[in-house]
Amino acid sequence: MNLNKTHYIEFKTKNYYQVQTKVQYEHKDISNSTETKFLGLIIDETLSWNQHTDWIATKLCSACYVLSNLINIVPQSTLRTIYYAYIHSILSYGIILGGNSTNVNKLFILQKKTVRILSNIGARKSCNEAFKNLEIMTLHSQYIFSLIIFTVDNKHLFTPNNEIHRYSTRNNSNLNLPTINLSKFYKGPYISGTKAFNHLPLYLKLLVSDVKCFKISLKRFLYHHSFYLVKEYYKHNEDKDM
Repeated sequence: MNLNKTHYIEFKTKNYYQVQTKVQYEHKDISNSTETKFLGLIIDETLSWNQHTDWIATKLCSACYVLSNLINIVPQSTLRTIYYAYIHSILSYGIILGGNSTNVNKLFILQKKTVRILSNIGARKSCNEAFKNLEIMTLHSQYIFSLIIFTVDNKHLFTPNNEIHRYSTRNNSNLNLPTINLSKFYKGPYISGTKAFNHLPLYLKLLVSDVKCFKISLKRFLYHHSFYLVKEYYKHNEDKDM
């Protein structure tokens, strides 16, 4: 092990108490760090994802510059292909972990800038319809999509309500939402994925046995609604139930 490239992180919660920690390998001290880059993700000691968001924002600014120089050279279809090949991959990678961080709106602003470039619309004009026409998910819709797909692909980790009781209720097709005290876990992909799945329209939940069909239908749903905030997704379904 190369000790010059090795360090450890002490993850901290809100009620963290300072503890003297010493980690050694073959009687040599391993240095402590407040953040590290692991598998393309910048992980910090509080799991705030702020440093990772700032790093992605820098890459998106470069992508916006490239797109703006290509807008009069290549057709929109080619620009959209470039978007999915580069920008989409940057935004979607690891989004289930940091998609609800406090400064994620910085990335959404840059995403809207790229969509305006693709659609050749002004900075003051809403790009809600542009997202729909290009069939590009907003950052928040992509977060919702990733959470739900994580839940469906790992359904063995979740317990449906119909396995807990046999009563025929409106929430029978939902997943059981466990009681959690640790806020970091509550905001993580397990609980967030459960909540996102439970707020799906019933017709989508009924498609879950056919994963391919479910994913296609879920994409269409999110393309059509183009959510600008995660809470819009939850409010949308609440309005449908009223």
